[in-house]
Amino acid sequence: MTALSENDWRLVREESLTGPMCMALDAVAAETAVAGGPRTVRVYQWEPATLSLGYHQNPEDIDWDFCEREGITVTRRPTGGGAIYHDTYGDISYSIIAPADELPSDLMETYELLCQPLLDACSVMGVPADFASETAPALHEPACYLRDIHPAHDVICNGDKLSGNAQYRRRDSIIQHGSLTYHATPERTLNCFVDPGVSTERVHERITGIDEHSDVSRTDAVQTLESTLKTWANATEDGWTDEERARAREIADEKFERSAWNRDGDDPMT
Repeated sequence: MTALSENDWRLVREESLTGPMCMALDAVAAETAVAGGPRTVRVYQWEPATLSLGYHQNPEDIDWDFCEREGITVTRRPTGGGAIYHDTYGDISYSIIAPADELPSDLMETYELLCQPLLDACSVMGVPADFASETAPALHEPACYLRDIHPAHDVICNGDKLSGNAQYRRRDSIIQHGSLTYHATPERTLNCFVDPGVSTERVHERITGIDEHSDVSRTDAVQTLESTLKTWANATEDGWTDEERARAREIADEKFERSAWNRDGDDPMT
């Protein structure tokens, strides 16, 4: 249990959401926390499969025709970094959202604090994960898991990248979200990019999934992460209010489903 448990936290268990709604609910959780409501820890999956782009992503990196043919939604995140392919099996996503004044002002300290339940979950599953101890060069800069490995926010297992994490820090709130790989899909990931210039074999040498280190099922892996998040924040299991879901739908419609945002990063809500 952390000092954060002195505040009211809720755990929203895994739900399947479209890419725009995944991101819109993060924004709504931040509004709720700043307004005095509960802080949020949540687990979710992206359905249909989604390529989430980093805020500064160049749209020319992406094979938009492939994504459209394969029914892969493309949604830009408010956080930086490279693009990540999410589906309902290989990926487990989480978010932690709280008022900014309740978290460390130092970026590294915040990552260390907020990634702790992720590391705790890996430990319970028998996966020897930890922050990277040193950097590694990029294989393909546009892809999150193939960018240079950074000790601040990249979680590795036996030298391979297992999880990427990013923060959206505003004056009044902080959103940290991340992707924990259950099953690596390098070929599927590479096909989302224009001329990645790296082989699937080389990608296999860089990334890894929980299923390569533990016989835990995906269902059990999700429940383990939910449990460690709940314990870490002393959270109460709860869901979204009707008002929050309606607000999220509004934000998704106005921003995260708009081509201007997803293609060019032009925020229609600012």
